[in-house]
Amino acid sequence: MTRLVSALAPWLFAASLVLAWQAACLGLHVPAYFLPTPSAVAAAFVQNLGPLALSAGRTLAMALEALLAAALFAGVLALMVSLSRTLDRAIRPLAVALQVTPVVAIAPLVVIWAGVDHPDRSIVALAAVVAFFPIFSGAARGLSAPDPDLERLFRLYGANPLQTLLRLRLPSALPFIVEGAKVASGLAIIGAVVAEFVAGSGGAQGLAWRILEAGNRLETAKMFAAILALALMAAGVHLAFQTLERRALTWWRGR
Repeated sequence: MTRLVSALAPWLFAASLVLAWQAACLGLHVPAYFLPTPSAVAAAFVQNLGPLALSAGRTLAMALEALLAAALFAGVLALMVSLSRTLDRAIRPLAVALQVTPVVAIAPLVVIWAGVDHPDRSIVALAAVVAFFPIFSGAARGLSAPDPDLERLFRLYGANPLQTLLRLRLPSALPFIVEGAKVASGLAIIGAVVAEFVAGSGGAQGLAWRILEAGNRLETAKMFAAILALALMAAGVHLAFQTLERRALTWWRGR
């Protein structure tokens, strides 16, 4: 019984919020352009399912491209700083500075560099900037985390640096890398949406553009429908990476 209640608690809470929202809109006669009812949002979602699915696929594709680019660049830099303390002291402050710089501040520059005729390039680049630091931080920490006794054991048995990297450092870094990638996957989607708001145009045709388009027309129900599609897509990506993390860590513990 306790397990059933625990499993149903999130759904019951969400349902109660939706019912309260519906009752408040109807009871207080809230204008539809100001706050639509959940039933109106659901109707708009069904009516615009095709365009929303296409836009969600476009946003997801740009976010995954950004995540891949960030993972490659961050992985190389993390490997470099793990092998040299001098490089670590030189590169890490720049990585932190890049992380804390708001994406809206560099968006105009990236748009100019990528070309105004290619908004998807600027969106991918800006999303990659947002997703870079969690992967870099996790990989750098993981590659520097092996047990010193194991490192001495490897040297004792004559292991060369490449063997130590492949058989000790990378396996030890796996939990950190997977966790960083999971965090970065969500940030890549956020970065793609924010970048499309700031630097994108109708050429990108992502979910952010659907939200802007509906907002300019005061079609608030369509705005909520696009936000719902974005939330469902982000939840699916998070679930996929959570599953990947669970399986990777199960394999890692078995090793």
